[in-house]
Amino acid sequence: MSDLRCACGQQNPKGTALCGACGKPLEEGSKEETVLNMRYEGAARRSQTYNKTFIDHIWNFFSSVKIGIWIIVILLGASSLGTIFPQEMYIPPAVNPAEHYEDEYGVFGKIYYELGFHNLYQSWWYLLIMAALAVSLTIASVDRFFPLYRSLKNQRVRKHVHFMKRQRLVSESQIVDSAIDEKLMKRLKTKKYNVRTDGNAILAEKGRFARWGPYVNHIGLIIFLIGGMLRFFPGMFVDEQLWVREGETEVIPGTGGEYYLENHQFLLEMYDEDDEIFQDAIQGLGGEVVETYESTVTLYQRNANSPVGSVPDLEEVDSYQIRVNDPFKFDSFALYQVSYKLHEFNQMMFTLENEETGEEMGEFSVDLFNPDEQYELSNNYVISLKDYFPNFYINDDGVPGTQTRIPDNPAFIFQVDSPNQEKSEVSFLSIGQNFDPEEDNTYTIRLSGLETKNVAGLTVRKDYTLPFLIVGGAIFMIGLVQGSHWTHRRIWVLQEGNSVIVSAYTNKNWFAFRRELVQLTEAIGLEQPIDRRIDTPSAKGKE
Repeated sequence: MSDLRCACGQQNPKGTALCGACGKPLEEGSKEETVLNMRYEGAARRSQTYNKTFIDHIWNFFSSVKIGIWIIVILLGASSLGTIFPQEMYIPPAVNPAEHYEDEYGVFGKIYYELGFHNLYQSWWYLLIMAALAVSLTIASVDRFFPLYRSLKNQRVRKHVHFMKRQRLVSESQIVDSAIDEKLMKRLKTKKYNVRTDGNAILAEKGRFARWGPYVNHIGLIIFLIGGMLRFFPGMFVDEQLWVREGETEVIPGTGGEYYLENHQFLLEMYDEDDEIFQDAIQGLGGEVVETYESTVTLYQRNANSPVGSVPDLEEVDSYQIRVNDPFKFDSFALYQVSYKLHEFNQMMFTLENEETGEEMGEFSVDLFNPDEQYELSNNYVISLKDYFPNFYINDDGVPGTQTRIPDNPAFIFQVDSPNQEKSEVSFLSIGQNFDPEEDNTYTIRLSGLETKNVAGLTVRKDYTLPFLIVGGAIFMIGLVQGSHWTHRRIWVLQEGNSVIVSAYTNKNWFAFRRELVQLTEAIGLEQPIDRRIDTPSAKGKE
């Protein structure tokens, strides 16, 4: 790119608004009464300089603040839409999400599911928006940080008169005091300014580090977004539900089949209604109140030498009593007690009877989670399970089906084969119903017993992204304080003969800075500074 040569001899890159040496405006047709734009010290930003290649276009697109704001608006809008209905993780674990959202919320629920809002924070397009925001923050910060850094690091003490007169705060005085420079420097140093001189020119500066506050904010946000996106990578974040019945052993989700958990006992304790301390509170809540619930468990680890596909060879690792707010932690995982289910159906016992004589032909048990296809009784009676509905219902077409795989309302279709009959008999059984389709069955299957189990509801957590979120949040707060509490203030002084020009710039809090500058000029007998955006005739005319 071609360079811009200033009258002082400085070569400036194309796109530079102010000379990097003397500060003279390089913009053609620049009006004298216009206050200089000092946001990036007039330095050339890459997005304003290069616009030829495909990479340049991408860089310029993401460096735009407007684009960044629109990405944030889209991200916030998508996040808010994700709260209209519960996310998939909060609906019953055994239901079909596609049917659940339509059944519960109608056509809006169906649209909600079809658009992917039911699993918003795991969707690819939400991750893409987060990545776009991280890219926008990175490019916008780099595009502005390095020009600003070079300008502030290499800034010279002596500035062009046009530069000084076009600052927002300007004071012009005629003096005869030859010691004015010494008086100014003494008072500036008293106010904690870092003072540099170049002949009859003075530059006083303090609080420069406040200019980096927004960039520290951006670094914190980028780290925070990276932590959020890392949750989509396998092994970085696990948040799964685990239901374990008493006496059973289940593989722990998220561990790749390495760890198993056995639930020995689930214990539920209620507050004593006769306890005077809690009696009023219990009555106010209208019934029994849970005091604590806990699961006594044993953790097993799969033997690394176990053949794939075979019954795993488990080695005991540890035992623990998991309580609410007292998780079981192991190998970067944590098991939290979050829910329970009492007296869940586990097995049903049935008796085959001769309906006419009442004679019992035998008894059989059906495991409601892993039923057999056939049950052989004495005297060559055979019961075949033709169909099984763990959570029975009749759909809109009048066809029986099951809502979930959990046996909350089990129903069965049995076929009875008797040695005394050539024709098989079919019976339909559900809770409170025993149906004979042909109404001529000789044998009846009756419910004779029921076995239940308590179930512990656990949450499996593993989070390697938490350090990113904590560090990113901490850095963001540091940048927020850095950029909000302190201000970057600069005062330029140029004395030529009996004329003294004092100009000043700050990145914010102009009224407080003006009061400080008024006190400074009054103390040494200089004219009070004017605010060129308020006090000049052109500014008043605009008002």
